[in-house]
Amino acid sequence: MTETTPQSAAYDRAPKGEPGKDFEEIWAQPPGLKVISSVSHRVVGKRFLVTGFIFFLIAGFLALLVRTQLIVPENTFLDSETYNQVFTMHGTIMMFLFAIPMLEGFAVYLIPLMIGARDLVFPRLGAFGYFCYLFGGLIVLSSFLFDAAPAGGWFMYTPLSTGEYSPGLAPDFWLIGITLAEVASVTAAVEIIAAILCSRAPGMRLSRMPILMWYFLATAFMIAVAFPPLIIGSILLESERLLGLPFFDPAFGGSPLLWQHLFWLFGHPEVYIIFLPAAGMVATMLPTFVGKPLFGYGYAVAAVATMAFLSFGLWAHHMFATGLPEMSLTLFSAASTMVAVPTGVQIFCFIATLSQGRPRLTVPMLFVLGFLFVFVLGGLTGVMLASVPFNLQAHDTHFVVAHLHYVLFGGFVFPMFGALYYWVPTFTGRMMSERLGAWVFWLIFAGFNLTFFMMHLTGMRGMPRRIATYPEGIGWDRLNMLSSIGAYMIAVGVALFIWDFFRHQRSGPEAGRNPWGAGTLEWLYPPRPPGYNFRAIPPVRSREPLWDQPELTDRPPAEVAGALRRYPDHRRETMGCDIVTGEPLQILRLPHPTWFPLISAFGLALMFGATLASVYWLVAVGALVALAGITGWMWEPSDSGGARDTGLDDLRLPVNLPRHGTHLHVGTVGTILIGFALYVSLVFAALYLWNTEPAFAAETARPGSLPALLAVAGGLVLAVAAVVTHRTAARGSLGLAAVLDGLIALAALAIGALLWTALAPIDPFATAFGAVLWAVGVFVATHLFVVLYWGLFNAARKAVGAVRPGQTLPDLLLASFCKATGTMAALTGAALLALGGWP
Repeated sequence: MTETTPQSAAYDRAPKGEPGKDFEEIWAQPPGLKVISSVSHRVVGKRFLVTGFIFFLIAGFLALLVRTQLIVPENTFLDSETYNQVFTMHGTIMMFLFAIPMLEGFAVYLIPLMIGARDLVFPRLGAFGYFCYLFGGLIVLSSFLFDAAPAGGWFMYTPLSTGEYSPGLAPDFWLIGITLAEVASVTAAVEIIAAILCSRAPGMRLSRMPILMWYFLATAFMIAVAFPPLIIGSILLESERLLGLPFFDPAFGGSPLLWQHLFWLFGHPEVYIIFLPAAGMVATMLPTFVGKPLFGYGYAVAAVATMAFLSFGLWAHHMFATGLPEMSLTLFSAASTMVAVPTGVQIFCFIATLSQGRPRLTVPMLFVLGFLFVFVLGGLTGVMLASVPFNLQAHDTHFVVAHLHYVLFGGFVFPMFGALYYWVPTFTGRMMSERLGAWVFWLIFAGFNLTFFMMHLTGMRGMPRRIATYPEGIGWDRLNMLSSIGAYMIAVGVALFIWDFFRHQRSGPEAGRNPWGAGTLEWLYPPRPPGYNFRAIPPVRSREPLWDQPELTDRPPAEVAGALRRYPDHRRETMGCDIVTGEPLQILRLPHPTWFPLISAFGLALMFGATLASVYWLVAVGALVALAGITGWMWEPSDSGGARDTGLDDLRLPVNLPRHGTHLHVGTVGTILIGFALYVSLVFAALYLWNTEPAFAAETARPGSLPALLAVAGGLVLAVAAVVTHRTAARGSLGLAAVLDGLIALAALAIGALLWTALAPIDPFATAFGAVLWAVGVFVATHLFVVLYWGLFNAARKAVGAVRPGQTLPDLLLASFCKATGTMAALTGAALLALGGWP
């Protein structure tokens, strides 16, 4: 169905000579069940938000089971094993299947609306990510159906999660399902980075971006760097459980602490990955209800960048009790304290904005104020826990649980509810109830503080976390009773929100154009905006264009002047911009609805599910389905070239410009960044075991020196050959370029064979260090397979005439990827050469 309502359609009558009907048909969503093939950012964003909220409700129900078990001493409501499963799944769902996907949903939905684009630059990638998230979440939840829910905590510490101590499939459900769901996170990171940097409205330079875009951009870069360590750790742990490789087994030189390092290299940045987008929503809503621009915009942006950087330097904040050296404790304690500085800068910017006017106490504003109160308290206890002596006393007590919830519930859930009330008119075209919304806020606010403030006290009285029951008469009884009552209050508040949401869709007052009086572009059209967001993409000269540019608000949106009003090619298009200045650079050609993202994600899910079930022939089938989906996804004519009028002062721009700095190149660079983060995570694992278990590293067989040396040379040759191929294609020699593509594929195959030969003397089952070396080799070989496939793919497209002279974009992207892969191969070969000695 189309997303254009009668109200918005009335504002979208195209001028004479530019038939609006055809334009609406171009952007219309498929009817009936075919809507599943939609790749619209508004459809995909809603899917993320709805699915994430459902997971939130499931995790909330599990939390109520936990609090019911702890409401009285020596309770038998849940047995110990069930209790372990319940709190493990509660934490897992909240951290992996609710918080991150919800912020991705807001980003996917809001970014094009706020930067003046008609869609994201990679709509199919967003749809693919959603289906990976959905299938991964279903795998995790299905563990309940098989009585195999994980019970080792949401952090899945080793050795408890290894096959020796956790036989059965419970940890495998966690490892496989969460890894698949994380694919959605890293694909969303690439999507967000490319969209924000490369598709802003004309004139929207970086310093004019809505503040929320800076928060999303920093978060996306953090996801690209922080999630790979956990992905690598999960694959290593699953390989140990499935194949017997000794990555974490001390008997073979492995280390359980290696898992903690990999996990918290992801885990602590994740706290800020969750917090930053929520703080960006606060920074967006505050100026609206105060009626003044955000105070200290530049300071807030600098604080966001600083926090993103510092968050990677304090992962061992969670490992103070593991026996780290005193120097490490000192450094990580200082870093944990230092991160409070950029956090404080943002809070002061928010408070200063409040002081500039008299805020309207709407429901979103109530949740903003609740966020400020709760998160600041969580930050104060965070500074307490940064102190090593206090941390050692409070470690693994309810005090830490309370701190975690004050930071994450206060730092994300309160802004989330405020954002839902704020942006829900763009979803439904109606306003939710202010009176019921106030009840929702006060029930959640009071219930939350009753629940978790008491847990600070039980923690200070020594109550450990993750215990199913406790004896009577030691000072925990009444506090736990109050905590459980508070949890029920939160549940009532959430239930009231759900009822109001469904009620308002039938009887809520219609939202007019810009119902909150905001200054950002998502309110240019009346709710709900049409499926294409902007009939003409307006030039931007301000951070608050709806406040400062009267030509945008003094006429119907369809009459607002802008770019791409005409559509001679009858294709979905938006504007591409210079990364820094925001000046128009190209016309971006966007895809129409397609089934290929679903097919690709289904194939990947089939691979993961078949691995879980140990049906390995089905793993191969899933791989073929995924490869077929990706091939169909990529096999479409390249539309680069051909300058066209944009409607901006006779400015003519090319379609899908084949050069550096465009959306496809930025997306490729983002993918390479994720690849290098994965590679560095494996190198970190190897160096950690080499440093902490030197005897086992010395016992590991030496790799082959000559093939390692040849692999170094091959990696360098691969990088150069890809550049030569791109330049050959640019000169119009498509036949020669196709031959060179084939040679690149052969070079990738040869380098993979050399690395295999170099690693052959090493037994990966003999030592953990040897197993990690093989893991590095397999990872590089995976990249080489991508180069092999990509080279053959490009050669085939040239051979059948799917590429015209001058269309060099595929070769440019392959050249960038080959340079990264060649570098990884050369570095790996050099490391093996150093271990094996000069031939």
